[in-house]
Order: sequence, then structure tokens, then C-alpha cells
Amino acid sequence: MPEADAPPPTPPVPLTTLLADRELGLRRLAGPDASEGAAIRMVHTSEMADPFPYLLGGELLLSAGVLLDDADRYVARIVEAGAAALGFGVTPVHDTVPSALVEACDHRGLPLLEVPPRTTFTAVARAVWRLMAEARHHELQRVARAQQGLAAAAARPAPVPAVLRRLARYVRGSAVLLDGEGSVVHAAGPEPSGAAAAALSRLARVVGGPGPGPASATDQAGDDHVAAYPLGGGRGLVLAVAAPAREAGDHTIAGVAAVLLSLLTAPHLDTDVSARSGALVRLLLGAAPESAAPLLGGGPWTVLHARSADTTPFAAAALGAALGTTLLSLEGDGTVRLLLPGGREPSARPGWTLGASAPAAPEALREADAQADRALRRAAATRSGLVRHREPGPLTPESARALLAPLADAPALVETLRTWLSVHGGWDRTAAALGVHRNTVRQRIARCASLLGADLDDVDVRMELWFALRQR
Repeated sequence: MPEADAPPPTPPVPLTTLLADRELGLRRLAGPDASEGAAIRMVHTSEMADPFPYLLGGELLLSAGVLLDDADRYVARIVEAGAAALGFGVTPVHDTVPSALVEACDHRGLPLLEVPPRTTFTAVARAVWRLMAEARHHELQRVARAQQGLAAAAARPAPVPAVLRRLARYVRGSAVLLDGEGSVVHAAGPEPSGAAAAALSRLARVVGGPGPGPASATDQAGDDHVAAYPLGGGRGLVLAVAAPAREAGDHTIAGVAAVLLSLLTAPHLDTDVSARSGALVRLLLGAAPESAAPLLGGGPWTVLHARSADTTPFAAAALGAALGTTLLSLEGDGTVRLLLPGGREPSARPGWTLGASAPAAPEALREADAQADRALRRAAATRSGLVRHREPGPLTPESARALLAPLADAPALVETLRTWLSVHGGWDRTAAALGVHRNTVRQRIARCASLLGADLDDVDVRMELWFALRQR
């Protein structure tokens, strides 16, 4: 899915806006009319005979023509580098703009601006940066308003069509929800042209196909800019946008809409949702868990408790989508409780603290819920991203030896661990019993935890190790 919180890029400055600044007094002498779309992305000053190696494209190149010997070659190299325009300063080197330079710019289609003597190159650069800052501020405000509008649309009774209509208005084009084959599910705005519709269908197959794919795809179809965004969850749904013009913030706005639509469509496109919802209703009405088990699929199920600094319903729904489940509940204290189907293994998620139960049959979900609660408390106490409940198995001499095998060649670690467990994790008492410094005890216990791959803050782990040491 696209990065919805990425800021829009800085919009370029139209050449017409720069020419309209009376304080600069710039005058177009050659090249296409400024109204034909030339835009400035940066300013670069150079007096080199060939500035090509130092241009990235989109620049307003400023020069006083100190080394201008071959005007045609000079302009050809600037055009080849992708510069947007050339600003030529008259005086102190030239009293007027050389006619050969004017002819070369007209021939190559490069806008040529005369910079009058009273205007410094620094003033031109400062004006461009100011205009870019103003444009960026305007674009950020537009994106913020669009985010608020899309969120409001998502809260309406028919949220999916409402979000599409709002998005179509913001991008001044078409917003279409497609399936993985490119067929229209919902649409808003003017109907895309034939070329745009074909391009959107093709992009939908690119981003919405099976397996991992790109977070977005864009193309040009005739006069339209087209883009497609997968909605995630492995369902093949794609948000597609077609518009005659594409502004800097449109990608960010479409990304926000894609996230909202992913959350809004998730519960409606899971074929098992109706049956699972029916099972949950039966449980709420007092049915025995075993009677609801067939509707839930028989299990096993993993109960997950989760906490995050973000306690909004959107954050909870996004976590469920990332973990592949729509069965979740946001509690009043901010805890999210989730059911993962099919014994699916949970994975740590950035920004979340998770506690997971052992896989359980539907009739054992109450105990699994308690396991997840305890696991979440341990995860919070140990600052772990994810803690899983562990059920210690039957301990035999063979399993005890296997459990302690990583410490087999380190008798000092074994004795330190045994003593530390016997005094309930007391550092000073362990050090006194062994006749070593308490820091030595800490280092040895940390080494034990590393070799065993165990969380020694977990009381179940401590108990299992204690009995294993007794068996040994």
C-alpha cells in the first residue's frame, strides 16, 4: 500500500509567474511562449563554457556569458541537460543579449530571459525559492484539507462511494475502484476516455495481481495522467485515478484515499465474514462455545492483545488488515483484541506491543484470551514488541537435557543459573552464595538467556528451567 503520510513534493514555479514579478523585470527574448508550460524546479548559476555536467534538469540557468564562444553548441548542451530556461544577465560582459544566442534558443526551443542590470542573480534565485515555498505551503494546505474531507466521507453511511466522489473532486478527474482483472466495482467523476480506461485496467493487473507488487503504478494515456494503488489484504482490489493534470500533492491525496478504502472494503470482501459474525452474535446471546465452533471454522484460533500510542479505530483496523483479520475489538482502555484464524502466527508490528495466546479451539477462546492478556503484560514489562504464551510440556530427563544442552560446556553458567533461580532472581544473594561480584552474576545470567534463547523474566520459563536443573 502507498505511503499515505508522505508529504507532497515541492511544486515547480511556472515561468509565467516569474516573468510576472515586476521587481525582477525579466523579459522573454526567445523560445516558446511562457504559457506553454515551462516550469522552474531550481536555480543554477554558471559561467562555464559547458555547464552540462552540473545540470540535473528543470533549472533556470543564469549566466553573464563570460565564456560564450559558440552559442549554438552552448544552447544545445543546455537543452540536452534538460534545463527549463536560460537567464542572461546584461553587463558587465555584454551590453545586450547576443543575437546568436537569441537565434540558438529560438531554434532549440529554449526560453531565453533577459536579466536587466539592476537585477542580481541572487535576487532571481531568492524570488524562485520564495515562490516555491509559497507553492509548497499552498499544496500542503490543499493536502491537509483533502485528508480531512476524505476522512469525513469515510464516516458517511455509504463510505466507499463517498470517498471516491470526494477523491474525484480533489484530483479533478475520475476515481475508480477496480478488481484485480480491471473490472469496475465503483466509479466517481467523469467517465475515463477509452485510452485512459484501458490504461487503468492494465495498471490494475500490475499492482493488484497475486504476490507482492509495487505500491503504485503511473502512466500517461493520451491527455490523461493515470495511476493505480493496490488496497492490500490480498483481495485484488485497486484504486485507479485518471485526470488531465496531476499536481504535486495528488499522489499523497490518492494514497490517503487508498488507505481509507482498504479499511472500508476489508470487512465486505472476506467470504467468511458473515459466518464468523453470526458465530459471534450467537456467543453474545449466550450460546455455548461449542455450538458456535462450526461457524468459526473449527479453529485453531490465536487471540492477540495489542497496545499502541494511537488508540483510534483506524489504527486498530489497520493492525487487523496487516495481520489478516477483520475480527477485532477496540476496548475502552485502548487495548485491541484480535482473533487470528487458522492458527496464523502473529508477527511484531512497528509501534505496537503485542501479546499472543497459544492456538486454541473455539471452545477454549476464553482461556486463550486470558493467555493473551498475560502475554501483553509481559511484553509491556519487558519492552518487547511481541510475547507469545508458552505452554510448558511434560518434563522428562531427556527433555531436560535437551533444554539445557546450550549450557552443557559451561558449568559455571549452570551453577550460576541454578543458584539465581533458587533465590528467586536475587542478584546480591546469588553473588554472596557464589563468592563473585554481582556484575559477574548479571553477565552470566545474560549469557544464559542468550544461549538458551529464553526470556528469564517469564515466570513460566524460570519454572521450566528450575525443574530441568532438578532433573539434571
